[in-house]
Amino acid sequence: MEYHIKNDIRIIDNLPALEKTAKELEKEKIISFDLEADSMHHFQEKVCLIQIAAQQSVLLIDPLPIENLSALKPLFSDHKIKKIAHGADYDVRSLYRDFQIQINNLFDTQLACRFLGLEATGLDSVLGDRFNISLDKRYQKKDWSQRPLPKEMVEYAAKDVIYLAPLAKAIEKELEKMGRVGWLDEECEYLSKVRALSPNHQPLYLSFKGAGKLGRRSLAALETLLQFRKKVAGKKDKPLFKIFGNASLMQIAVALPVNIGKLSSLNALSQKQIHMYGNALTEMIKNVWKIPENDLPFYPHRKVPMPKPAVQKRINAIKTWRDARAKQLHMDPALLCNKELMSTIAAQNPFHEKDLEKIPKIKIWQKNAFGAEILEALKENK
Repeated sequence: MEYHIKNDIRIIDNLPALEKTAKELEKEKIISFDLEADSMHHFQEKVCLIQIAAQQSVLLIDPLPIENLSALKPLFSDHKIKKIAHGADYDVRSLYRDFQIQINNLFDTQLACRFLGLEATGLDSVLGDRFNISLDKRYQKKDWSQRPLPKEMVEYAAKDVIYLAPLAKAIEKELEKMGRVGWLDEECEYLSKVRALSPNHQPLYLSFKGAGKLGRRSLAALETLLQFRKKVAGKKDKPLFKIFGNASLMQIAVALPVNIGKLSSLNALSQKQIHMYGNALTEMIKNVWKIPENDLPFYPHRKVPMPKPAVQKRINAIKTWRDARAKQLHMDPALLCNKELMSTIAAQNPFHEKDLEKIPKIKIWQKNAFGAEILEALKENK
């Protein structure tokens, strides 16, 4: 099957047009949506475009000149309107973070593809296999905050949503035959409530890969470097990686160079970076060397307690059942029952189906479809 864009593409860039468009969209039964952001080009990521495909048109809503997007809230929260997106986790978080928009009646086509058992679930792969459609992914990393948007970027943004409704319709029919629509519905309901993490005031090295392997003085240096990079990135309105890469900061934190010569010999930075920041960086390292040993930070290693032998045996029993069952269903084992849930079930060791009600994070579809099988696996283990 092959689809072509026939819908009109309209750009909405002012409040009166947005309010009128939102009212029109509230009459739809199904809309598809996607977002474009500027995380590759600016320090503070923001949503730069909201694409919505309706029955007759594609609407590209430009949030940059519109101060208030509240007109979209009733549309996205309306339970009667199905909202289709592909890989909606980022979109759900971003819409709430930037505009406090909540979503009800979500249908995630990527999640649906996983329930079908597809291995390649990226939108480009799925559209290529199903509709012989190819998406030009080079536009993903473009600066979506630029205005006016080039014609080719506008067309790309439209193509990201125009095929989602026919895709969802086809996939839903297949899931109905497999008896898995209820499974998807519950997972989408859970997905619609995810939120972006709130900023915290913990040391930056806690979110830095490899920091736990550093000595205490190098850890202090890493934190100083990370704070400096964040400050510079904020002033220049650039993403962190465009100031210094993570690998470069790790090299400097390990070597602790106190002069330009030693910093240059690391080959961690370009000559331009050394010219711009070299003196500031070596001064920081000199100050780190002055910190008394007792005042240096510790990395808070969190030891994951090993499960007791009996619990580990139950985990193994559930995993054996899960892997075999997932293979029968042609599903990702982690989608059927993830590691955290297996551990929780094994720790609580349920005997009856009513005991499964007390297990946190077990979904209704998992309990109804596989609860008896999980109990049987535990019984055989005993």
